[in-house]
Amino acid sequence: MLIEILAAAAAGGEAATENKFGFVEALNQGGVIAYSIFTVLVIMSVGSFYILITKLLEQKRIFGQYKAIQTGAFWRANTLAEGASKFDKNSAWRQLVDDGLAAEAQHAKMTDSLEAHEWLVGSLGRSEASINSKLAGGLPFLATVGATAPFVGLLGTVIGIYRALIAIGLAGSASIDKVAGPVGEALIMTAIGLLVAVPAVFAYNWLQNRNKRISELLSGFSTDLLAFIASRGAVRPSVMTKTSTQQAAKTTAPVAAPKKA
Repeated sequence: MLIEILAAAAAGGEAATENKFGFVEALNQGGVIAYSIFTVLVIMSVGSFYILITKLLEQKRIFGQYKAIQTGAFWRANTLAEGASKFDKNSAWRQLVDDGLAAEAQHAKMTDSLEAHEWLVGSLGRSEASINSKLAGGLPFLATVGATAPFVGLLGTVIGIYRALIAIGLAGSASIDKVAGPVGEALIMTAIGLLVAVPAVFAYNWLQNRNKRISELLSGFSTDLLAFIASRGAVRPSVMTKTSTQQAAKTTAPVAAPKKA
């Protein structure tokens, strides 16, 4: 009895080792081409998640530093240089302030006041564009991965099906043991391509939407800086809180006329 049990266990072990339908076995059957396609998809996936994480941290830092403007702490400073010190050295908001101060230093050297104003506007616009360009870095890679990863997986699918057809032709019959391996490899490559593409597309759309919000905030801050510099500090924007906005709405609300007796 014991000998029969050991013989059955040995037969089961041999059957397990001869299983040719696992993931690694499918890659082994695909050879260099299958491993190359799989490596490309892994690189795409790792690169997509790396860009997603780094861009989220960068955006979070920008939104966090905007609180100094939103709460009015920046505009309560005596000078723009003092207000800029409230931001980090590599802050996007500080870059706008520094570029504005540099433009103001050259502003007085221009004889035509209209051209000087346009040059100041253009200087702030260039600074804003450079920040937006930096924020958009890496997003083209996500778009490329989202668009091409399914086709890279499809390439593995086509090659797997081709190998299955070759196996059928050589065997002379469409037996399951001849086509299961190549077809399984083909389906695996298609699934991996989709698993790589879908997160990349979601990440691209999400980061792009957050960048649009940051671009709106940068544009508003740039306009406030222009007003402050052009007026030599006479125009000092103030950030209204929710409570002050409600109070202002009550103050400006029309008063109903008394009814006639």
